[in-house]
Amino acid sequence: MTIKDWPEGERPREKLLLQGVKALSDAELLAIFLRTGIAGKSAVDLARDLLRQFGGISALLRADRATFCAVKGLGEAKFTQLQAVLELARRHLSEQLVRETVFNNPETVTDFVRAHLQDYEHEVFLVLFLDNRHRLIVAEELFRGTIDGAAVYPREVVKQALYHNAAALIFAHNHPSGIAEPSSADEQITARLKQALALMDIRLLDHIIVGSEGEVSLAARGKV
Repeated sequence: MTIKDWPEGERPREKLLLQGVKALSDAELLAIFLRTGIAGKSAVDLARDLLRQFGGISALLRADRATFCAVKGLGEAKFTQLQAVLELARRHLSEQLVRETVFNNPETVTDFVRAHLQDYEHEVFLVLFLDNRHRLIVAEELFRGTIDGAAVYPREVVKQALYHNAAALIFAHNHPSGIAEPSSADEQITARLKQALALMDIRLLDHIIVGSEGEVSLAARGKV
């Protein structure tokens, strides 16, 4: 039986329109993206197989081109579509931060840094430069490293903050290990950066650490 033969309320597209996107499972959402299945499998069946094969939606979205395209039922056309969808999501979140006062919307900030950093296999240090109303001016990857860490230089951070005429900053970096728990080195560099920025009357609002299992805000823990 194909999806077209299913009751209308069980078809992913119709279910989304009737009940809203949050009512759909990961497999149903992925099936809408896939649009079609393969011989002997509906799009939902294929989606379920893919989620089992990759170990979840996050791993599937992070798959590189070769790994993704090697799977039956996927290929380069779907890979390019997926990358376009992911980039649209990142740009949507970025536009929200430009318009909004990000200090009053921590969920949007967390969504943005997660979308930006979660795909990297090496450590990346991201800085959000904010104006005096705490709206985003620009987000820049200032430092990159191996999976063991990235060297962060306070002088370069202050230099870029002054260049952008930023009044406040938010830091974020990923832990490729998947565990977002901050290390003592994370806390130490945060303190050094906060002190360096304070000399220029620039506020540090938060330092968010991103892992595959979640995020940790140092500000929420009183470490900023």
